[in-house]
Amino acid sequence: MADDSSDFVRSMGIATSGLRAQAGRIRVISENIANADSTAPTAGGNPYRRKVPTFSSALDRALDARVVALGKIKPDNSAFRTKYEPSNPAADASGNVKYPNVNPMIEMTDMRDAQRSYEANLNVISATRRMIQRTLDILKS
Repeated sequence: MADDSSDFVRSMGIATSGLRAQAGRIRVISENIANADSTAPTAGGNPYRRKVPTFSSALDRALDARVVALGKIKPDNSAFRTKYEPSNPAADASGNVKYPNVNPMIEMTDMRDAQRSYEANLNVISATRRMIQRTLDILKS
């Protein structure tokens, strides 16, 4: 029985790490979406640069299992979008304004993927809780 209960704890711990990692990913994607149309604070300056979340894997010694965590948040070094808007205060000397390298369609697709991964981890936790409850019900009878 001790091995079974540690399997339940391990399963919930791994799924919980997935929840935390996906929640962090959703936070980064939300920031990208929120800044998709922002401009630089100074004329000719660079606007918000899209951020890309990464994941890392680590050994959780207490669980004796590998868990996932949100890794470094890296900048996306792709080119900024530019528009000719000479009346915009953020325009450079040529009248071009730089906009973030954020594509809202890509961000929404990434957001949907992160939500599905979050839900999958939540389902693992729910299923594990149901198994624990059934085990307790069997032991009571």
